[in-house]
Amino acid sequence: MQIGILETGHAPDALRPDLGDYADLFEGLLSGHDFTFRRYDVEAQEMPASPQDCDGWLITGSRHGAYEDHPWIPPLEAFIRAVREAEVPMVGICFGHQIIAQALGGRVEKFAGGWAVGRQLYDFGGEAVALNAWHQDQVTVAPPGARAVAASAFCENAALLYSDRIWSIQPHPEFDARFIRGLIEHRGGAVPEDRLSAAEAALERPTDSARIADHMAQILKGLRA
Repeated sequence: MQIGILETGHAPDALRPDLGDYADLFEGLLSGHDFTFRRYDVEAQEMPASPQDCDGWLITGSRHGAYEDHPWIPPLEAFIRAVREAEVPMVGICFGHQIIAQALGGRVEKFAGGWAVGRQLYDFGGEAVALNAWHQDQVTVAPPGARAVAASAFCENAALLYSDRIWSIQPHPEFDARFIRGLIEHRGGAVPEDRLSAAEAALERPTDSARIADHMAQILKGLRA
């Protein structure tokens, strides 16, 4: 089946030659699940014509805020609502998580608690899951009908389930230790030093990215919520 990757941002220029762009990271994360991929540069206003153009949709992270005034955000929100109406599977990561929530009636804001950077622990129904994060914005009010299926002390709405076909998550299962190290070097200027130091100290600790990738694949295949 074909998955449409809606690129709402791009990796830092300095990281792309060795580590790839965001879409490359997702294709690697979901390898082995019999997917093919088609990319849409949404940030450059390249939008799919229809929710049926692909069998499932994945919305990437972005350096932009979902609440910012960019010409591509309203069409993306309209497309998200069309995907829900068409009952096509959709997954959102970080900005993707936020823009789905905003499009469906939730609220996204800069969190008063500041930044989450590097390895974080999340509660998935009583099970601890470790994933890398890189965000200050988060979903502060979930949309009507959405159910929080993961949380942390820092992020109340860490993963949201809308139906058996739409699921989103705030942290980044596609970011490995090398990518976090690169972000610290190239996009860490706005992040407090203590948070960067804590992220660096945890770089070699394991994460549960493969487990979350399997769950993403199940959602995109329409097999389970």
